[in-house]
Amino acid sequence: MLLPAAVVRCSLTMQEVEIKFRIADLPSLKRSLRPAGFRVATRRTHEMNTLYDLPGNPLRTRGELLRIRLYGKLWTVTHKAQARVGRHKSRTEIETRVADGSALEAILQAAGFQPAFRYEKFRTELTDGRGHVVIDETPIGNFAEIEGPPRWIDSVARRLQIRPSQYITDSYAGLFFQWKSQSHSKANNMLFAEV
Repeated sequence: MLLPAAVVRCSLTMQEVEIKFRIADLPSLKRSLRPAGFRVATRRTHEMNTLYDLPGNPLRTRGELLRIRLYGKLWTVTHKAQARVGRHKSRTEIETRVADGSALEAILQAAGFQPAFRYEKFRTELTDGRGHVVIDETPIGNFAEIEGPPRWIDSVARRLQIRPSQYITDSYAGLFFQWKSQSHSKANNMLFAEV
């Protein structure tokens, strides 16, 4: 779910449907988005995410997540339900803005939640009015997400010359741990300073 600071003012529950794909050529992808009808909704912005869980990781075990995100100067808290994964990933998401993310972190820790995983990226958001394409520059490579109705996702992917075999439905945590296993990195979080 995308929450540009200029747009969101309240809580939002929605069904998120998306796919990711690896970006082989970032300048080429950027050049292809304008002719496909996309305009920048949010310029390249730093994003810091912290996933929280209780001892024993019951949220992760159920395939859920609780996240605090700092996107530029905008704090949000998000709960994502277990995903249904097929050609696309679909899950219920509840998200709201938070006035003071540091205070919320303290509240969660006082209630027994602990930071389970941190990841950061630089995100650029684009829209054609029906859905979003986001470009994520991460410590483990560049990825894009296409988020919107399933048929629209497939149509946009075709226009961008992305084949269904290139669709990724894993989370950034999942992608990080695959990368860590392949690279034998000692990093525990997907942070530029660790990777």
